[in-house]
Amino acid sequence: MAMRPPVPVPTLSRRAKLVLGAVAVLLVLFTVIGTLTNVYVDYLWFDETNYTQIFWTELQTRALLFAVAGVATGGAVAASIHLAYRFRPTFRPMSLEQQNLERYRQSLEPRRGLVLTAVAVVLGLFAGFTAQSSWQTWLTFRNSTDFGSTDPQFGIDISFFVFEYPFYRLLLGFGFAIVLLTLIGSVLTHYVFGGLRLQTPGQKLTAAARVQLSVLLGLFVALKAVAYWLDRYGLVYSDRGDVFTGASYTDVNALLVPKTILVFVAAICAIAFFANIFVRNFLLPAAALVLLLLSSVVIGVAYPAIVQQFVVRPSANEKEAPYIERAIEMTRQAYNLVDGDDVEYVNYAQETTGEAGEEVDPQVALAELRNDTETIPNARLLDPNVLSETFTARQQIRNWYGFPEKLDVDRYAVDGELRDYVVAVRELDSAGLSENQSTWINRHTVYTHGHGFVAAPANEVVGGSDGGEPNFTTGDLPVRGDIVPEQSRIYYGELIEDYSVVGAPEGTAPRESDLPEGGSDDRQINNTYDGEGGVSVGSFFRQLTFAINFRERNFLLSSAVNEESKVLYVRDPRERVEKAAPFLEVDGDPYPAVIDGRVTWILDGYTTSDSYPYAEQMQLGEAAADSLTGTGTTALPNETFNYIRNSVKATVDAYDGTVTLYEYDTEDPVLRTFMKAFPGVVQPKSEVSQELESHFRYPEDLFKVQRDILTRYHVDDPIAFYEGSDRWQVPTDPTQDVEADQPPYYILAQRPGDDEATFQLTSALNAFQRPNLSAFVSASSAPDTYGDIQVLQLPGNTPFLGPTQVQNSFEANDDIRRDLTLFDSDDSNSVFGNLLTLPIGDAGLLYVEPLYVESTGEGSFPLLQRVMVNFGGRIGYASTLAEALDQVFGAGIGEIATDSDGAPPTPDDDGDETPTPAPTDPADPTTPPDTGGTPATPGMEAAVQDINAALEALATAQQAGDFAGQGQALEDLQTAVDAYQAAQQAAGATPGG
Repeated sequence: MAMRPPVPVPTLSRRAKLVLGAVAVLLVLFTVIGTLTNVYVDYLWFDETNYTQIFWTELQTRALLFAVAGVATGGAVAASIHLAYRFRPTFRPMSLEQQNLERYRQSLEPRRGLVLTAVAVVLGLFAGFTAQSSWQTWLTFRNSTDFGSTDPQFGIDISFFVFEYPFYRLLLGFGFAIVLLTLIGSVLTHYVFGGLRLQTPGQKLTAAARVQLSVLLGLFVALKAVAYWLDRYGLVYSDRGDVFTGASYTDVNALLVPKTILVFVAAICAIAFFANIFVRNFLLPAAALVLLLLSSVVIGVAYPAIVQQFVVRPSANEKEAPYIERAIEMTRQAYNLVDGDDVEYVNYAQETTGEAGEEVDPQVALAELRNDTETIPNARLLDPNVLSETFTARQQIRNWYGFPEKLDVDRYAVDGELRDYVVAVRELDSAGLSENQSTWINRHTVYTHGHGFVAAPANEVVGGSDGGEPNFTTGDLPVRGDIVPEQSRIYYGELIEDYSVVGAPEGTAPRESDLPEGGSDDRQINNTYDGEGGVSVGSFFRQLTFAINFRERNFLLSSAVNEESKVLYVRDPRERVEKAAPFLEVDGDPYPAVIDGRVTWILDGYTTSDSYPYAEQMQLGEAAADSLTGTGTTALPNETFNYIRNSVKATVDAYDGTVTLYEYDTEDPVLRTFMKAFPGVVQPKSEVSQELESHFRYPEDLFKVQRDILTRYHVDDPIAFYEGSDRWQVPTDPTQDVEADQPPYYILAQRPGDDEATFQLTSALNAFQRPNLSAFVSASSAPDTYGDIQVLQLPGNTPFLGPTQVQNSFEANDDIRRDLTLFDSDDSNSVFGNLLTLPIGDAGLLYVEPLYVESTGEGSFPLLQRVMVNFGGRIGYASTLAEALDQVFGAGIGEIATDSDGAPPTPDDDGDETPTPAPTDPADPTTPPDTGGTPATPGMEAAVQDINAALEALATAQQAGDFAGQGQALEDLQTAVDAYQAAQQAAGATPGG
């Protein structure tokens, strides 16, 4: 049978080859230019911020690891393949197998140098790229700092596990990879060139192949011996225990010794492979390898499993008790929750606590409330998570300005009185630009910055006909009020995403939109940036660099870019700190403060590790999540960790972008290790000014992690820990329509045992899988007691109302339910504010929740309309906090507790307190207004007429059975009562709501 002629393979013409070659070169060129441009622009940013040491240290470390790993991997594989080829047999026996391989040999022989180089380069690049990402592991190993404490099993300083053990594991992993790749390369080379013959009769291995493969297998097994040795220390991360992390009974008593035995068995096996160089018999290493495999299965797997199943599980609570104690102690250390040092537990179990279902002793509670001049007067009624639209409606000024979705809470001492404020800065929001404002010139050279600091006392609203709005004691443009910064332009902020080109030659007319002239929307005062921030454009080379980096030709063509121009980029405060300090995890909620006359962003930096022995592992993103994450705060990366410290406080100047890092935890070994690696980058704590320190807040993300740990690790008894009988749980947020954790809240309150109110971060904790309250946790932000955590423990035999139960009681209340029906209509919606838990001395826990109403019309915003309180199951519901408190504790308490000057009433000559008239209860429409001796005004008289008219309309509707008419009459009546009270009060702000 005649054979067909081979089909010719089409080949490319010379012209096509040249075109393809040119395209490939251009692609490589563009890639290289783009990469180098990005690196250079990064360098310019680090140079501008004075953090070039970070840039160079990271770059050099990455380059070092890339080179070492790349050369080691590529060189070892290339050397192994070269040796296998070098000692290939000169003559090979004739067989079908060798004849089939001959064509491959003929193809490879002329190109063996090119193939060998390609293999080495590809594997080297892959290994280098993998290794360079571990640059922090190398730096922490090289600059390791002792913790000063040892682990309970091996008695080794914790630094070994945190800094050294991860690096040894990294080396071991690369060692295995290199030996395995060289082994594969050697086997393939020997097979192709006849040193290894699988199907050819006779000798299967040449002497050279036997020696080379024996050495490589011996190295692999030797590395396995090292791995077994390190596995002994890795037991401190074991998850064999059902309810805890770390070495368990089985790990210590049935696995630690077998791991040591396996070290020696693997070492003997490795020696057997090396001996095969001379013995020339694979039976010895094969027998040793079988021994290693059997040993690893029998004593490394089967024996521990038997002990775990038949010795530990039948009485695990007793067997594991000593190891649970270790886990509790080490986890508390890792999360900075050591009893006595970091956490104070208080048994909050007075008879007056206000148990659900039990009668509160009114006299004791009354005395506590009369004496409270710290907590209730500072009860926060403004919810920063609700008021963004309100701030926008009242303080936006221009369409290109905006406020973040979640505002912030901070405290300021104004006229000698410390108060908490809802604060925000009026930032540049490019999303607000209209279509004709969105040209490149406008977007990047005209609308370049925000302007102004806005603040409203957290416990005040504005009275009058527009009641329910925040009392903006600082705001407007130009900024005026009681917290006015000297420099209020905001060039760096959370909403600013675009780069800006700022600056101009002297004598050039300003082009940056800045201030409205005389309050008119038609005229504008412009500004030219003169701050230290930004990277100078200067030369044509810089212009070309930025044109390539931002892919924008206007850097070369526009007259707005000149020799005096600067480019502002990486303008989000969180991104700036993360870039300047890549060894930190940064809290998801930066907040602004006026420090030394300048608007300054304050951020919290965390040092973390995933290698702290015996400590429970967590996912950072999950642990720091709550019902507001992603809407008001930035979600942290979901990285595994089991050690965390708020070791750094960072600031970013809102005008010039200056990033400053301050050491705040002076005892953190992880931070001190990085400070060795980057000397001079982090400023000492002594550099923190008193004014700056007064605005430091305990960070939310750390607090959320710690409260999650406290739900389990507050228990001292290991058996109770194992059984979970006293476990707590973070409650879900009852004010949101999502099944997520309730966020912690900042409050200004007096903690039990303290002399005065302090700024603190708080959270309620429920019993596990129960809605009842079990504990109340607070972390102090006061400079003198910063970081002190207090846990108020409630007795477990009494069902205290938890947040969800309190919210349900509010919504089930007749008066509240009726108003919610009115508020939730086609024209408006009700919005629940944050449900605050306030400890009132030893009297108990008072719940306070604001209720907002928002119209559905365009440009509407939430207004505070009601305040709900709950104490011991008693509910108060009124237009003001004072009235709501009076409903719970009797007339006069509201005025006493919310006295505007924060002090109790002045006693009269007989020592009795000045009587306070009982306020009108808006829930009772039949109660006539009481002027309390105040002369009637035209506004009050008009409101009385409206009240009488509404009462007549209500009576008529009730007689007629007109339910819609009754609802409208009740709404008119409430409006009239509110108008009367507003007319009765002094014009302007009303303390306490």
